[in-house]
Amino acid sequence: MNLFWTLNRLRAMSLPEIAHRIREKARKSLARGTLEGWERYQCPGPIPTLPGLSEHLATQTDTAWLALETEHLLAGQFAALGVTWPPRPPETLFPPDLWRLDPVTGDLWPGADLYCFDIPYRHERRLGDIKYVWEINRLQFLQPLALQVHTTGDPAALAAIESAIQSWTTANPPFRGLGWNSGIELGLRAISLLVVTTLCGERLSPATIARIRATLHVQAVWMDRYPSRYSSANNHLIAETAGEFLTALAMPDLPLAARLETKSRRLLTEEAHKQFHPDGVPAEQSPTYGAFSAEFLWLCVQAAEAAARPLPATIRERLVAFADFIGWLTDPAGRVPAIGDDDEGRVLCLGPTTPSYPVSVCRRLTETNPKRQGLKTFHTGGYTVIREQRGGQTLQLVFDHGPLGYLSIAAHGHADALAVVATLDGEPLFVDPGTYLYHAGGAWRDWFRGTRAHNTLTLADADQSRIAGPFNWSHKARATFEDVREGRHWSVTASHDGYRPTFGQIHRRTLSATERGFAIHDRLDGPGRHPAEIVWQLDPACEASRDGHQLIIRRNGRDRLAMRVDPTGELRIASGGALGAGGGWVSPAFGDKVPAPRIAWRGLIPTGGVTTTIDLIA
Repeated sequence: MNLFWTLNRLRAMSLPEIAHRIREKARKSLARGTLEGWERYQCPGPIPTLPGLSEHLATQTDTAWLALETEHLLAGQFAALGVTWPPRPPETLFPPDLWRLDPVTGDLWPGADLYCFDIPYRHERRLGDIKYVWEINRLQFLQPLALQVHTTGDPAALAAIESAIQSWTTANPPFRGLGWNSGIELGLRAISLLVVTTLCGERLSPATIARIRATLHVQAVWMDRYPSRYSSANNHLIAETAGEFLTALAMPDLPLAARLETKSRRLLTEEAHKQFHPDGVPAEQSPTYGAFSAEFLWLCVQAAEAAARPLPATIRERLVAFADFIGWLTDPAGRVPAIGDDDEGRVLCLGPTTPSYPVSVCRRLTETNPKRQGLKTFHTGGYTVIREQRGGQTLQLVFDHGPLGYLSIAAHGHADALAVVATLDGEPLFVDPGTYLYHAGGAWRDWFRGTRAHNTLTLADADQSRIAGPFNWSHKARATFEDVREGRHWSVTASHDGYRPTFGQIHRRTLSATERGFAIHDRLDGPGRHPAEIVWQLDPACEASRDGHQLIIRRNGRDRLAMRVDPTGELRIASGGALGAGGGWVSPAFGDKVPAPRIAWRGLIPTGGVTTTIDLIA
């Protein structure tokens, strides 16, 4: 597995990147034993304060949620990514092994006994998925405790914060253990610690303030020394840069603060333009990862303005464009389709979980919420959204004709070119299957990323883009937007070349209005004929049944759609079952998968193509 991953990762790198990786690896090896120890990072000084945070929270606090969350945390209860950690007694909330415990397997990851870059976390399967252990090491559970201290002065919450920081710093000395092997984790942890110091202030003991200052110092050194670059410069780079920028603002007395602020200002501006297209679509092609990056940028913009040292206005312009894109994607029930990866990452954890993270982030980015109706194409990012009233019902369609993902590995994209998702009156009908798991997902990770799990056409059971590891693709389909017609008789056409190298075929799809709903026409342009499958993944709350030559799709006991496919082929409805056996699966949350009906048409695509007609049932 290691050799397979390494070879495919090398194929995705340019020669300059390979040279950079060699230099970086040598630098990490030479640093072993020379950068460790808390003593070198001690830096006495004032309490780090994040400008503008307290003012922002003044009218935002949900006191009922905060009281309940504090109660759970002080009782030793912690849950994330669909998993509940083993309970801990209130008198021992933060035992040393907590920071390396996998809550699923019960095993312990390496700790301070190993240099962080010697831990092969990418390929470890026996111990579990590193995501779970990283999650608690982000220290984001300290944020609501700090808000409780800020709001009520709760001494038990303050004691828990101080105990957690003492435990974490003792168990995780600089550059030792898994808390130090990924820059995004350091960026998020820096923000958590800055929330603590900002909201708790002088209530914190001098010893705790010293520990936090030393941790922020060494994390700034780490992120400055080992930035994500080349094919890794996605949301990780934004997280690291935000961590550096906010640390520099909060600790201007730090020797490297001035240089970090200058560098991070430049990078934040550059990455806002690289990772968000001018039309607002995030380059990673995932609405939730876009929201994650947008939240980092928003927090930096707010802090810079509060410090009277604003960032360039073009960053906020890209954030407003992203908010408009999300506004179009959002259905009447306030949900956004689960396109691409979603690991439920958040930056600020100071309020209850909302039904849609992208929507909650975008409420901070702009005060306007215009009514969006009709057809809207995001040409650069590659989406067309149709929202219209049909017989008193609100139909929303999202047509994906964008790139696979961002940079050479397209880490968080799925092989879903020309997929369509649909909601009716805010109820999901045709859905994206979601993410499920990352490192520990194995074959299931491939399924949820693969073409057969999405509402598009699969040729000879092959993916449009070739999977080459959990976060890598060796061949990427290129989608092309071809034509659009607006108005009552709207239509939109796009194609992709993912099957051309192997089969000599171009898949072309047209989505168009009909009198009673909409139709989708699939055509293959190229020599020969190959077995194809056209898939419609339904939401778990839906049912599908045959009614003569058509299918009836029901949700919550109500008929919603009538569906016909022409010409007639093998039509199958299946739910759940073994991996790849033809049944449908949907992942409603990270680490969770549930069976759901999957409609699949199989056969040879005729010269004239295949038309799927969907009528709305009033």
